[in-house]
Amino acid sequence: MSRPTVRGQRPGWWQDAVIYQVYPRSFADGDGDGVGDLAGLLDRLPYIASLGVDGIWMTPFQPSPQVDQGYDVSDYCAVDPLFGTMEQFDQVLEAAHALGLRIFLDVVPNHCSSEHPLFQAAVAADSGSPERAMFHFENGVDDDTPPNNWQSVFGGRAWSRVNPGSDTDKEWYLHLFSPEQPDWNWRNPAVGDYFEGVLRFWFDKGVDGLRIDVAHALFKADGLPDTASTDGVVNGLRSNPQVSDQDEVHEVYRRWRRVADSYSPTRVLVGEVNLEPHRAARYTRHDEMHQAFAFAFVKLGWDAAAWAAVGTELEAARKEHGAPLTWALENHDIVRSVTRFGGGERGTLRARAGLLAILGLPGGAYIYQGQELNLPEAEVPLHARADPMWTRAGVSRDGARVPLPWTVAAENTYGFSPAGAADPWLPVPAAWGSRSVQMQLDDPASTLQLVTEALRVRRELIEKEILSPDDATTWHVQDNGLLLCERGDRFLLAVAMGEEPCALPQGSVVLASSPLTDAGLLPADSAVWLLREESRT
Repeated sequence: MSRPTVRGQRPGWWQDAVIYQVYPRSFADGDGDGVGDLAGLLDRLPYIASLGVDGIWMTPFQPSPQVDQGYDVSDYCAVDPLFGTMEQFDQVLEAAHALGLRIFLDVVPNHCSSEHPLFQAAVAADSGSPERAMFHFENGVDDDTPPNNWQSVFGGRAWSRVNPGSDTDKEWYLHLFSPEQPDWNWRNPAVGDYFEGVLRFWFDKGVDGLRIDVAHALFKADGLPDTASTDGVVNGLRSNPQVSDQDEVHEVYRRWRRVADSYSPTRVLVGEVNLEPHRAARYTRHDEMHQAFAFAFVKLGWDAAAWAAVGTELEAARKEHGAPLTWALENHDIVRSVTRFGGGERGTLRARAGLLAILGLPGGAYIYQGQELNLPEAEVPLHARADPMWTRAGVSRDGARVPLPWTVAAENTYGFSPAGAADPWLPVPAAWGSRSVQMQLDDPASTLQLVTEALRVRRELIEKEILSPDDATTWHVQDNGLLLCERGDRFLLAVAMGEEPCALPQGSVVLASSPLTDAGLLPADSAVWLLREESRT
């Protein structure tokens, strides 16, 4: 597939790329069934390109029963009719490349759907069969007690009987998430061979990279021993070291890196590695993944000391292993930052400042759809919630997944769907149009306009070699709550995280999330980029 000559083709382009995350169900509905789809995405690609981002990460659109909204995959190499056809995906890929956008897809290697043909074959097969060896099938302690005490991230135990009530089939199967998401057995070489085929299928199509779901959790401890902690719901996989960060997993990513590097241009691997910074950085060694999300940063509140501490820790990990960092404050699993940072007017200002802040840090950055509109977490009525975590554990991620508002007028659910469409799969809040793309395009002070300008300036500073993805960072906090991050010799990020306006260090203001006061102070809950004069030696 031919590609235009764009900035993204330069070697190592991903090291400082900004990627826009598309959650297809909620981005744009092209066929009017109330669910976002590939037709809607194709129509809105020019909008994404207009932001100035380098590419798109698409969450799963492959065939799935949608128990976990696509993260229960029943066919890794096809398109779910809910979202369209493979021909439409090819159109999206071609159109994106023509606009200079790269396409990253989700791959879910820890688990699949219970409707996956290989799992169905395993259920039908006998104990000890090659079919069952693709997954974790084990005998329990007794008919009512599973093989060990592991807990599901979605609540409840992580094991289910294969054939409850059977007098002959006493085995249980492992699912770290819902019972409809059985875990692959990565100690079986056949699983690794299967997934190499999945990677090559999408890379052969021209996909530019893959985001790897729960990348640290493929291998389980040999022998499947009990864990000391069963607090799976609150802390997820991190509370159970028996299912996370096993050393064998690194060989998987070395193999995948060899596959990725065999293509020209090289394909990019990005890991969802929810570990402490010094452990997560090991996944981005020179022969493993290209990037891993800075998860310790994603979870921060509005606290200058915490930002500085985590930033310092991430910088130390970067120096040890060499890969540029990948920053984010939102995704489809996280409470939106407006709400997480306090809600209301202050939460809105803080989220705006936080987004400008991560765009000023060295390395890559990810923007979740709607973050450029400064959307808050939506209140989803109890009866309308679709997240399996809600039914199993009382935790809902639906509020971050509500369909985007495109137009000011409420018709067609603020432009999400065409005329006469069905109701959207999640209800859209009233008055959502005041935060819509249409409204913000016409407002020079909007967050959408700020993001577009920030990406333009960021690219300009990179092209002038004032900024580099390898810039070292030094973090400080002043007594008044002013967070400072020195990036290289000339660039300084300042975020006012206290209660009062703050005096700024020396430097020219490049961009600010809020206007400075008449006295030249940075208002509380605001961020600014400063550029110092070129050092003279």
